[in-house]
Amino acid sequence: MSPREMERIVLVRHIDGAPSPDDFRIERVAIPELADGQFLARNQFVSCDPGTRSRLSPGASYAPPLQPGAPVDGFSVGEVIESRNEHFAVGDKVALTGWATHVVSNGRGYAVKLPDLGVPESLWIGILGVPGMTAWFGLKRVAQLQAGERVLVTSAAGPVGATAGQLAKLWGASEVVGIAGGPEKCQWLTQVAGFDRAIDYKAPDFEGQFAAAAEGGYDVMFDNVGNAMIDRALPVMKMRGRIVVSGQVADYNTPVDKVPGLKHTAQFIARRLRMEGLVVFDDLPGFSAAQAELATMIGDGRVRYREEIFEGLASLPAAFCGLFTGASFGRRVIRVG
Repeated sequence: MSPREMERIVLVRHIDGAPSPDDFRIERVAIPELADGQFLARNQFVSCDPGTRSRLSPGASYAPPLQPGAPVDGFSVGEVIESRNEHFAVGDKVALTGWATHVVSNGRGYAVKLPDLGVPESLWIGILGVPGMTAWFGLKRVAQLQAGERVLVTSAAGPVGATAGQLAKLWGASEVVGIAGGPEKCQWLTQVAGFDRAIDYKAPDFEGQFAAAAEGGYDVMFDNVGNAMIDRALPVMKMRGRIVVSGQVADYNTPVDKVPGLKHTAQFIARRLRMEGLVVFDDLPGFSAAQAELATMIGDGRVRYREEIFEGLASLPAAFCGLFTGASFGRRVIRVG
């Protein structure tokens, strides 16, 4: 690339079913000269987020769908290398959006100057970024977790679930049960992340494991999987239980008319249950304080995390597609530089 060129990943076609690397392509484009109020950042890390999948098909989710030929706008962290914006100086570390080597921004939208909290930069698109904040505010604002409550976390070895389970324990949950796929992930949850119990959904006796762990019921379910898992848990929720709908990784690739329905809805009445989804950017004003507190927890070892780091922008499509096959274990990030 010349000094005034950048690479970015664009959507080739709307996706039907599971994504494939050939649904994306890398294109090289000129970096425009900056206008007043703009700055140019060189990305250092770019994230893989399951939630990006919801924008790659024609139907709208909480954000409009991307159109074929459009750049994909996953989260990134980088450094300002040119600036005509008084609020962003050369050398500033910034969190932005864009599956690209460089980002031009006017400072509006998701453009955040990052403080120095003494953590690896990749964490700003992981446990200190959207995944960690989703766990934080999902428990605090949506679930309104109280000390002594029992918590069930699905997709518990993923970055959102693992963080949610650890925070629940730190905030006084009496027991945290995680559901994950495979013995390695389940072992990590109990031996490293401090979950009280982990259930392997791939195990032949999963239903038996689930029933045994559910004895006594759950006050809070933190769900990252989708309708089938929520429906399984409805009969074992306690009176006035709360279900946090954080993600739907099992349903993102399924046509709307094929997504499993909820059958046990009578439980909402009988047990006075509440189910609520969240888009974590509703909590953006509280990010700074939460990130500072969480960084301290990471630094002193109270909260643990896992990363899978891939090298080069070209590795991103395959890394993203692997999120939906069960291949990922921890936060997937791509080192761009």
